[in-house]
Formats: sequence, C-alpha cells, structure tokens
Amino acid sequence: MWPGRKRRGEVAATHSTSGLQGRNRTWLSRGNDLGVPSLDTVQFEWHALSVPEVIHQLSTSTTTGLLASQVSEKLTCYGDNAVSPIRNRIAKRILGYLFKGFGTVLFVATILAFTAWGIGQPPAPADLALAIALLAVFHIQAGFNIWQDWSSRREMASMMRMLPECCKVLRDGANCDILVDQIVPGDILFIETGDRLPADIRFTEVSPSAKFDRSLVTGESMPLHAAVTTTDNSYLESNNIGLQGTYCVSGKSTGVVVATGDNTILGRIMKQTNSPSNRKSPLAREVTNFIILICSAVAVVVAAFIIVWSVWLRKRYPDWITVPNLLILCISVTVAFLPVGLPVAVTAGMTVSAKIMRQHRILCKSLDSVETLGSVSTLCIDKTGTLTQNKMFVTHCTVGSTQTTLDEARDTLEAYPAGSVFQLWTVAGLCNSSEFDDPTAELPIHERTTHGDATDQAIFHFSEQLHEVATLHQSWKLVSEIPFDSKSKYMAKAFRPVNEHVLPRMCPTTGPCTSNILITVKGAPDILLGRVSTYLADSGAHACFDSNVRQHIEGIVQEWAVRGLRLVLLAHKTFQDTVFSSPEDSSELDMESQMRAGLTLTGLVGIADPLRPGTFNTITTLRKAGIRIFMLTGDLAHTAQAIGVECGILTTTQVDTVEALYCSHTIDPSLQALQLGIDLHVRSDAIVLSGQEIGSLAKDHWDRLCRYREVIVARTTPEQKLQVIRELQSRGEIVGMVGDGINDSPGLRAADIGITIGSGSNTAIAAADLVLLGSLSAIVEALRCSRLMFDNLKKTVAYLLPAGSFSEFWPVFTYVVFGLPQILSSFLMIIICLFTDAVAAVSLTYEKPEGDVLLRKPRAPGRNRLVDWQLILQAYGLAGMLEMSLSFIMAYWYLQRKGIPFSDIWFTFGNLPDTIEPDYYQQQLNVASSIYFVNVVVMQWFNLLAVRTRRLSVFQQPPLFNKATNNLFLFPAIAFAFIMAIFWLYVPEFQKVLNTSPVPVENWFMAVVFGLLVLLVDELRKYMVRKRPRNLLASMAW
Repeated sequence: MWPGRKRRGEVAATHSTSGLQGRNRTWLSRGNDLGVPSLDTVQFEWHALSVPEVIHQLSTSTTTGLLASQVSEKLTCYGDNAVSPIRNRIAKRILGYLFKGFGTVLFVATILAFTAWGIGQPPAPADLALAIALLAVFHIQAGFNIWQDWSSRREMASMMRMLPECCKVLRDGANCDILVDQIVPGDILFIETGDRLPADIRFTEVSPSAKFDRSLVTGESMPLHAAVTTTDNSYLESNNIGLQGTYCVSGKSTGVVVATGDNTILGRIMKQTNSPSNRKSPLAREVTNFIILICSAVAVVVAAFIIVWSVWLRKRYPDWITVPNLLILCISVTVAFLPVGLPVAVTAGMTVSAKIMRQHRILCKSLDSVETLGSVSTLCIDKTGTLTQNKMFVTHCTVGSTQTTLDEARDTLEAYPAGSVFQLWTVAGLCNSSEFDDPTAELPIHERTTHGDATDQAIFHFSEQLHEVATLHQSWKLVSEIPFDSKSKYMAKAFRPVNEHVLPRMCPTTGPCTSNILITVKGAPDILLGRVSTYLADSGAHACFDSNVRQHIEGIVQEWAVRGLRLVLLAHKTFQDTVFSSPEDSSELDMESQMRAGLTLTGLVGIADPLRPGTFNTITTLRKAGIRIFMLTGDLAHTAQAIGVECGILTTTQVDTVEALYCSHTIDPSLQALQLGIDLHVRSDAIVLSGQEIGSLAKDHWDRLCRYREVIVARTTPEQKLQVIRELQSRGEIVGMVGDGINDSPGLRAADIGITIGSGSNTAIAAADLVLLGSLSAIVEALRCSRLMFDNLKKTVAYLLPAGSFSEFWPVFTYVVFGLPQILSSFLMIIICLFTDAVAAVSLTYEKPEGDVLLRKPRAPGRNRLVDWQLILQAYGLAGMLEMSLSFIMAYWYLQRKGIPFSDIWFTFGNLPDTIEPDYYQQQLNVASSIYFVNVVVMQWFNLLAVRTRRLSVFQQPPLFNKATNNLFLFPAIAFAFIMAIFWLYVPEFQKVLNTSPVPVENWFMAVVFGLLVLLVDELRKYMVRKRPRNLLASMAW
C-alpha cells in the first residue's frame, strides 16, 4: 500500500496562504517547535530518482497514464486531493455562539437581574420575570448565531462550488479534463502557461521556456526554470519538482503526480501553520467602534446614576431607589442603550449579500471585498478578455505588403504551393502554441475545441483554414523558443527541417539554400518593424524593405488599428547555425541575437475581438455611479482608443495626449467659451498615452493625469499597470482592477479589490478577490450589493437608536434626577429592545436598493462612516425627539385625566400628596406605562417605513406591490411587535406579575396618528432634500 493514507470523505477547507511566504523556507528546513519533522528528516526522494524509477514506483506509464481501476484504488487509499480542514474546538465554537455580539452583556445582565430578585425584600416578581426574559433572549441570540453561521458557511461553500478547478491528465491512454480533487499519485499531468499546480509533481518533460513562480510556497521572488534532472539535494530546492500552489508563468511541461492533499509541501505547511483568521472586515471594525462608543456612553451614564444615588438619593430619599432597584435600573439603561439587534443585522446582511452574489454568479472569496467595492473611486480595466470576449478571429491580412482576403490567399496557395502564401501559412502555423483537442480534431474548424492563448487560437485557425497545419508540423522539428512576454511583446520559435525540400521555400534566394535553421516570429508591429530588412513580394521572393514600403505598412497598421483590430506582424529568418544543440539558455540568447535585424516581413493579420454583451451599458452605469475608468491595455493606442469609444470609456472627441501633462498652464473646458485671448491649453476630460510615456512622468505630471475622468494607457506592461494603480492609491483613491490574464495578476493583487472573469487564467483567478462567473455586467450587481449592504446597516442603526437609546433613556433619567415615576417599566424597556425592535431591525437587511444607489458618489472610508453626525441628528433630533416627547405627553396626559396632576408628582421622589391614594396611583401608573410602551412600539412601525429610504419617498420605494422595491419581511416584523404588545399587556397573569395593563382604544389610535406624523415629517424632509439638494437641510441629511 501507499504511504500517507487519508480518510475518504474529508472535506476541503479554504485556507489563507497570504502569511506563508516569508517563513516557509525556515520552517521547512528546520522543522518547528511543535515537534513536526522537517523536510531534512522526511523521506522525500522523488527528486533524486530518475524518471523511469519514479514511473515504476508509482505503477504508472507515460504513454497510457493510470488505468481506471488504479485510480479507484488510489482514491480509496489517499482520499480527495484536498487539504484537511482546520479542526475547530467544539467548546470554543459553542462559547462563540453564546457570547458573540452582545451575548456577554446579556449574560451579565441576567445574573444581575437574578441577584436583584434574590436580594429584594420581598423579592419582586417583575424582577424575576425580567431575569427570565433576559435568559431567554441570551439563548435565542445564541441559536440565531448558530443558524447564521450555518447559513453563511452553506452560502460560501455554494459559491466556491461555482468555480470548479480542472486539470488535464492522461488516463487509459487518452487526455482528459478532471477536477483537481480527483488527482491521485501516479497521474500524468499536462501543464501550460497560467496553470496552477494542483499537487506536487516530478517533471518528466519540460519546454525550454518552462518557468514556475514559487513565491507562494518558498518565497522565491523570481520564477525558476523547470528541469527534468535533479538540480539540488533538497526536494524543496530541486527544479525537477513542481510544488502544489505554484504557477507556470511560461512554457509547457508534463509531470507525474507524486503527492496530493496533506502530503504535499503546501498541505503540510497549511496543516501546521494555518489557523482560522480573526481579522475583522472594515465594516465590522466600524460597527465595533460604534458599539465601543455606545458602551462608553452606557458606562458614563450608569456611573453617573450610581454616583447620584450614592451621594444624594441614598441619603436624602433612602426609600426611593433601593439596591435591587438600582441594579434593575442599571440593567435597563444598559440594555436600552445597546443596539442589540445590530450584530444580528450585520451577520444577516452579509448572508443576504452572499446569497445575492451567488444568484448573479459572482464568486466572492471574502465578504470584506464586497464592502471595499462600494468605496472604489477608480476602476482600472484591462481590454482583452475583460471588455472583449477574448474570442478572436482574423478579419484582415496581408501577404508581404499586399492586402488580401482569406479566400484569395487560400486560392493562391492552391495555385502556387511554393509562393508567398506558403511562407505566410508556414509562419502562422509554426509560430504558435495552440493545438486542437484530440476528440474534436475531426469536426469542422469552427466547432473544434482549441487550447491556447486567444491570439494564438485566432492565427492558428487562420493557418488551418489556409491548409492543414498538422502536415506542417511533420516537416519541422522545434529546437528552441522564446515564449510571448508582455514586456517584449513577441514570441519566436526556431526549427530544423525534417524534410529537405521545405527550407528552400523559406530562403531569400532562388539558388541553393545553405541555411539549416528557420526562426519564425510573431508580435507587435511597432516592436518588430525596426528589425525588418526585407519583405515578401507577390512572387514569394524577398524584396528590400525601403522607406516607401515601411510607410505603406504603417498606414495599414494605423488604418486597421482605428477600426479596433489587434495587429500582429508575422516574420521569419533563415540562417546557418550549429548553436541549437547546446543548452537551452545559449539557444535563447542566440535567437535573440539573430532576431535583432534581418527579419523578413511575412505578413500582417488584423484580429477582431468583439466586446462582451452589455459592456457599453456596464461602463455607462459605472460612470454614473461616480467611478472613473482607466483602460490599461497592451494594444496599440489607436486600437485602444477605438475600443474605448465603442465601449463608452471615451465620451468626448477632444482627447489629450501626453504633451498636455507637460503644459503648465491649462484652462478648464467650462471656461473655453470666455475666449480670454490667452494662449492656454484647454484641458480635456480624456487622455490617451502609452506605457512608455508614463514611465517618464514626474510627480506633478501624475497629479495632472490622475485628475482626468477618462484615461487610456496603451502598450502597458504588468509593471506599468502596477505603477498606475500605486500612483492612484498614493493620491487617496480606492482602486479596483479588472483583468483576466497572467499579466494582470500583479495589478489584481495590488489593487484595493481585484476582479477577474471566470474564463480568465488560473493565475488571475487566484489573485482576484471577486470572480465574475457570468458576464462583465455582473460587476454592476456586485457594486449595487456592496452599497446596499452599507445602506441597510445604516438604516438599521437609524431605526434602533430613537427608541432604544433615547425614548427609553429619558424615563430613567427623569426617574433618577426629577423624582418622577419611571413612566416606562424596566421590563417593557427590555421587551422593546430585545423583541419588537430587534426583529424589525433584521427585516431591514432585506431591503431592496434605492433607485439612486448607483447614482451616488463612492463612499469614502474614514469620511462617510456608518454612524455620523447626520444620522445621530436624524435618530435623536427628529425621530427620537418626536417619539419621546409624544409618548411622555400621552402618558402624563392620561394621569392628568385620572386626577393625578403632573405638578403633584414633580420632584416628589415617591412622597405623594395625601390626596392621591397609593393603590389607585399604582394602578393608573401601570396604565400610563403601558400607554408609553404602546406609543413607542407603534411609532416605531412608521419609523421603520420612514428609514427604508434616505432620500426617496415611501411612494417611490413602496414596500408592497412592486417587485423591485418590496420588502415582505417588514410586515411580519410589525405583526410580531403587535403580538408582543398584546401578549404582555392583555394577559391577566402577566398584568399582575409585570404591572402592565390594557391600553384604552383611543390611545392605540392616537399612537397611529403620531406614527403617521413621524412618517409625514420625514417625507417632508426627504422632499426638501430632493427639491433642493444643495441647501442646508440637504447637507444635514443622513
């Protein structure tokens, strides 16, 4: 049997690997202080064995791979190729459920309530009821935490399953794609550029340019060449071992899997060094800061009450507030002040957001990134594969300098097999890394599955349509290659002829051909034209590439670029050489030296890449949302500008160039009509420049560039994209990056939020925070979801504060300071905070986005806070003041009508006049307290409707009869609050124990009228804000 058994059915967990890079090498070489053996003491011998020995020990074959029976047996033995989940201690999780949020406060309050009941003389039944209610809420919130945790885990697991990662292996003699968790030791794995290694492998074949980025595992900053033979005594250091989690940055390779799951190097590191992350999201930190502020206010108020009681009341009015009463008073103030429903609403809001993201096929690796997206002020977007479909096809071509069509070229090749089109077909077919999938090779060309880069695929299909490429590869043997690089912007391959008759057709002379090497080149015209000395004439002969021909070619390039086509130049060169039998590095160097001059222009191809459906509308929506768009592309400036206009990034015909950044005197476009007669540069809102040009910009030039609304940077390298992002960030911008290629990965990592397309490279998907599995338009839904989550939490706070920390505080304050009776009993205060308000607050997390959510500017972290002075003014100064004052008036007005004037109980501290009978007074006080309770509960129903929108009318955002705006959870929450009121006020048994009483019918109607008043006042405020968005009232709007 094989070593390293793993139980079948263990589930993979998502681990954070960001903390691995710096310390892995030390851990792997020295072990750790937990007694885990280091690699030096573990038998990792695969790198030291020859390829045949590895194949033999793993019972596999390089020609057929594993058999189905072997795969089944090894899966049973090893289990899925997944790292075992981190084991969480059950006790720790249970304690987390119990004491999460305000669980600790509720637990302490419960103990104090039981204590107050126990030391009372005699024990008050109302105190016992309060303690039981707090204990029940403590367990209810724990149960809710359990449900939310389960729901969140289910949603995140569902999202992760949306992006299954596959790999290509050899099994039963055929190439097939399988899920990475089904890989077993002995599988023959094929790796291409951009692939992430799903397991530890031993290389059996590597291309000359195969390099791997090991920074995730070992911390190596530079990619390393892959090798077949051992290069080091250490398993970790040897280049013939590919480590799980590393990326193929160039070239191709084949290897045999030697370790999976926990037995890989990365699996061992994760198993020993990873632990669950306790890092809080920005929004969670803001909520925590608000809670700390509220708790501090509670501590101050409670401390003040205790001081007033101990210094004054206890001595002067010893019977007014006893010790048990003081404990209940402190509990009431604490629970009233704390927005107990807020932590629950935060969790519920994130779960709702995760569900929305899943519905729109958006893979969110962390909900932190959803919050960040709502603050993005500048979005840098790659063109190819992001704005466009990355489904390229050749629409224009030249043979030499002569424009032609595909049909004409095919006909010419059939008529003149040794002519110029033969050379074009040869270069297009050989200088390519694409290939057809074997099972689809017999289908029509447009139905075949093709592997490789999109540009390669387009030229490969073009070559195949001219003539079958398979026959071409039978005549040439690859000896060296330089893969495409975003810096050099070309690729090259060197071949030796297998058949002697093929090379003379590519030579520049009609006489005997003495060359033995053919170099084929494909790349950017602006890079390669300077290296061209001859071009193909129509006859197939090589003619001098003079200035007239160059000017003609440059005209074609510009003409096609303006049409939005991607331009690729094809060239070749033949020469006599003996170097290509030497080591790989020397071959590459020799190719570079040969390509510096003397190339023959074989032809040009213009490649179309259609925009993704809905791209224009997506860009338009993002612009309306206040987000600036920077297009960063490797294409020519004319091509990029044409695509920019087509997709809506450029909206003006006046476009600046880099010279505008060096102009020290500019004038705003809005002042152009003044015609001051001064020779100043009129700055446009748009600018197009190249990556090379931004490399020479000084700080003040960057300041000017970052003020443009529409920016296109063409001919960029990954380093230049990274530079743009960092320059924007250094100026306080929150930057998002959207890209799908390997060259976009540095930018995706550096941006505040990286976004990629589901069809992008594995490298880009690994680097991104958000993966759009559907269309690019899903980014609009992600943005809407991000802003909605923040808005709904803000509405939750605005709803909780008026009743909780305001309307319930003043009865206690007047009780302690003014000697008035506590007009709202402590038990009813708890019912509002923990039942009626908490449920309604959670219902707000299900609110639909307001119509203007994508018409506002992005939220600026640090300035646009969850709780700001405008929200406090709304909660306390408007809704809170109305609820508190009207509830006070109704309660004391009722007592006035029952013969208990306000003047007789003002500053009495329990010493009632002889004219008021104590039992009658207590009976009427119970009714007044219930009136206050009903008034607050009912007015909160209408406050719930009011805070649903911040600027829109409730009629513009109706909660019913409109699918886009309805929230059916509001009305069950209102019904629950009504049932709670009836339950505690109208059940006779509760009336006796809790000192509650039925409320006269007219007070219910008056409470509804007052609630309508709250809604009407807020509607008037919103109308004034919409009518005059720049006046003082609008600046005070929350």
